[in-house]
Amino acid sequence: MRVGELARSSVLTVLVAVATLGAAGQAFAFDEKIFDDKTGVKPKSSPWEVFQFGFSAYKNGHKEQAVEAYKYAAENGQIGATWKLARMYAEGDGVAQDDYAAYKFFSEIADQDVEPGSPEESYVSDALVALGDYLKQGIPGSPVNADPVAAQEYFMRAAANYRNPNAQYEMGKMFLKGEGGVKASVRQAGRWLQLAAEKGHAGAQATLGNLLFQSGKVVRGLAMMTAALSRATPADQPWIRSMQEEAFAVSGEADRRTAISLADDMLAKGVTGAEQ
Repeated sequence: MRVGELARSSVLTVLVAVATLGAAGQAFAFDEKIFDDKTGVKPKSSPWEVFQFGFSAYKNGHKEQAVEAYKYAAENGQIGATWKLARMYAEGDGVAQDDYAAYKFFSEIADQDVEPGSPEESYVSDALVALGDYLKQGIPGSPVNADPVAAQEYFMRAAANYRNPNAQYEMGKMFLKGEGGVKASVRQAGRWLQLAAEKGHAGAQATLGNLLFQSGKVVRGLAMMTAALSRATPADQPWIRSMQEEAFAVSGEADRRTAISLADDMLAKGVTGAEQ
């Protein structure tokens, strides 16, 4: 799984749960009305009720039923069901892992005209980031080749339209390296990284902290990297730790002590360092 995908998946699974929690407990009560173990979803079933049934089936470990329900709901306009199918195929969760199948489902979501602030925003935002991730390197054995420019366009759409912190972080990295058809710009990189950092993105906090450190703001940079390391997911901790330790190794004892104290203060107050 790509870096950060596990965190995104966990957050958005919670969003699905919140959206369906009120009815999920009743979903299996509709079993005989909307689902038959031999024939699957019954014709003319309500797509929303089938989506609810699929969610309940998934949570109860009946993932084959869930896939059938999600496919029916997705084919009948339920974006949340399409997103759940995409995630299941991307992660091999209840189905054979298939990045190309996931890519196609994410593409269907990205094609939807969803206004920022709408209930479906989180699905579209996450789908755009997933597509950007796939296009950075391509999908081996599929028609999807590496296309950094297309990846940048998906990230930019999610970052600008939906203020997605993962996309803002990706834009920051692209401006740092001059990738995806954009001209290298530390100023633009810092802008996007700060937006993501302010939303609690540990990778953005660490990268921005390193930029501050390199620009001479030693204490603030060390503190941000240290706080980010404490907040990071297990997947992100190794590279953040390596960057933080390298910076600490060339810093004076007084700066290190002050930075550690400031990082503790940031963590206690729940701020990013960019906010102070």
